[in-house]
Amino acid sequence: MSIVRAKKHLGQHFLNDKNAAQRIVDALTPSLGFKQVLEVGPGMGVLSDFLLQNDQYETFLIDVDEESIEFLKGQYPQLEHRLIHGDFLTLDFSQYFEDQLAIIGNFPYNISSQILFKILAERHRVVEMVGMFQKEVAERCVAKPGSKEYGILSVFLQAYYQVSYLFTVKAGAFNPPPKVLSGVMRMVRNERTSLSCDEKLFWRVVKASFNQRRKTLRNSLSSVIPKDRMSDNPLYELRAERLSVADFETLTNEIAQSL
Repeated sequence: MSIVRAKKHLGQHFLNDKNAAQRIVDALTPSLGFKQVLEVGPGMGVLSDFLLQNDQYETFLIDVDEESIEFLKGQYPQLEHRLIHGDFLTLDFSQYFEDQLAIIGNFPYNISSQILFKILAERHRVVEMVGMFQKEVAERCVAKPGSKEYGILSVFLQAYYQVSYLFTVKAGAFNPPPKVLSGVMRMVRNERTSLSCDEKLFWRVVKASFNQRRKTLRNSLSSVIPKDRMSDNPLYELRAERLSVADFETLTNEIAQSL
């Protein structure tokens, strides 16, 4: 098999630019201590070629596309059990990864948020992620409090990871070209895998806050805590986009004591 057809229903846009591919792989930081790297959606292996040149870590590939898997079997016979035919979103990490790992990929844009939430769910294992996303999504992930891009995804990711925007990739670097610009970002896990508050309540508070982001928290959080139980904490008078991760933790702890 000489080529894999990009499939629209899988959101596939294969990266052709080898310079961009090398820059993405070079952004990984093996000094963080991981010994395994999982590439999501390798397609025809443009990132895989560079990953497999590095003996500091063991490279695994996962793709839901059977045509890609068959192509990659022929391309990389040495991979054997490290080539996984399956859906990353439902992958049982414990079957393949014993310890810390990094994740890399030119991710399908139609499921990019789901991929990030899967990484969050596996944060005790995933120490680093380097990946290609739609530029707007990457900008939301790295956005800081006070910006219009700052939202639910920004808060959840930045609660556990240091997130940075690396570089932009134009549509012409892909086949077929997407209708949007693409952005590469890196996430490095910070010192903690848990928060200083009830995490389920934290997620409820953040989601409720941004679901009505034009309102102050005193109004948007009335679905979580009745207004008559809210304190005079000035954070309640702000809109969600003004609060840092630490602010949301503070408010979550306060709400937990009032419920």
